[in-house]
Amino acid sequence: MEIRLAKSYGFCFGVKRAIKIAEESPHSVTFGPLIHNKNEIRRLKERFDVGLVENVEEIKPKSKVVIRTHGIPKPLLEDLQSKEVEVIDATCPFVTKPQEIVAKMSEEGYSVVIFGDKEHPEIKGVMSYAKDPIVVLRVEELYGKPLKERVATVAQTTRKFEEYQKIVNYLMQHKKEVRVFNTICNATFENQDAARELSQEADVMIVIGGKNSSNTKQLFNICKEHCKESYLIENAQELKKQWFEGKKLCGITAGASTPNWIIEEVIENIKKFKV
Repeated sequence: MEIRLAKSYGFCFGVKRAIKIAEESPHSVTFGPLIHNKNEIRRLKERFDVGLVENVEEIKPKSKVVIRTHGIPKPLLEDLQSKEVEVIDATCPFVTKPQEIVAKMSEEGYSVVIFGDKEHPEIKGVMSYAKDPIVVLRVEELYGKPLKERVATVAQTTRKFEEYQKIVNYLMQHKKEVRVFNTICNATFENQDAARELSQEADVMIVIGGKNSSNTKQLFNICKEHCKESYLIENAQELKKQWFEGKKLCGITAGASTPNWIIEEVIENIKKFKV
């Protein structure tokens, strides 16, 4: 059986940057999971003593606090900055950008529409920079919403471009002025396109990444569209030999928070099945 990696996969710029920051900040804590990958978070804890806290009360005075790649709400960041701790911001620059945009557009009097999952940490952060933002995942959710004639819109960095287009088209048809900011990350485009291309050829697709990761779920859904036997795993221990029996081509892709060492372990374990 041939094993083939997608042309684009794995760590994006923002994740590489965040991990480097964390490695250079030993004996620190991250506010919220640094990235959506439990195995990499465990590695950072074991090798660099980078811990994890979920609320301000857990933070000890004079400690080093690394802000996760997805960012945190503005009031929470300001609260941390007012305390006796060293704040190290590892928020991805591609996430910081929509925060800045919605803050500016709100100040200028625009209604702000955010395309994304309001329960996702990235969107929770972006929402906190806007005045009364409207957050939607589907265009139907905009029907009947009280929007001004001047609207600005941004997207979660890991969402599908085609779905964002539907939001934009609706706004263009119903409002006099629409400011559109394409804040979907290029790495997301590249990984999704590569996964789509490979899954059209593969007999079985393995998608590696955190099961709570938005961009990994998107990759899995794309693969599932074209290859029915697509499987989402977090590590090599989740592989099952029967997935590969009788298959000629196994395609592999990985989410933006998946480190190379996990991908390599998965490949080596698939080879051991000798199917």
